[in-house]
Amino acid sequence: MEQALNHKNTKENSDVDGNSFQKYKAKNLLKETKLLNLARLANMLVDLFGLEEGFEKIGKREGQEVEIFIPAYDGYLNFPLVSKKRNFECRAERAKDPVATVIMNVKEEKVLKVFSNIIRSKANLFGLAKLLPKILTRKIKIKGSLMATLSLVKCLMIGKNKIYKK
Repeated sequence: MEQALNHKNTKENSDVDGNSFQKYKAKNLLKETKLLNLARLANMLVDLFGLEEGFEKIGKREGQEVEIFIPAYDGYLNFPLVSKKRNFECRAERAKDPVATVIMNVKEEKVLKVFSNIIRSKANLFGLAKLLPKILTRKIKIKGSLMATLSLVKCLMIGKNKIYKK
């Protein structure tokens, strides 16, 4: 009889562990999906509305990788710097040899808002000044090459596009 009780308790514990493991896997899948959607959003917006002038200024930085780490999603976005807009490709993976890592330390529900604010800004001094409060409050941290990060941000900023003039 004691053996039967131990078996029942073991089975109940394994169900609890299995259930929490499934919840953990579901949360990870949701975070991974959000990260993939951010990468897809960046690719689409740059492809449709991106300006060639930001990419032309990449110069000697071409081929370098800048990654964005988003702790809320526990994942990375990888941006290889390219000199042509048509070659731009953001991937939801860790960079092999990043020259800079940008850490977006914001809450999960604000990641998309911060990311879209960066993308919709104009690629000029005032557009970059909008990022200053986030950097000063340490919501965005930059480790590595500041110039490579600014080059990436200029490529992502589509605020000068003619669709915003209306």
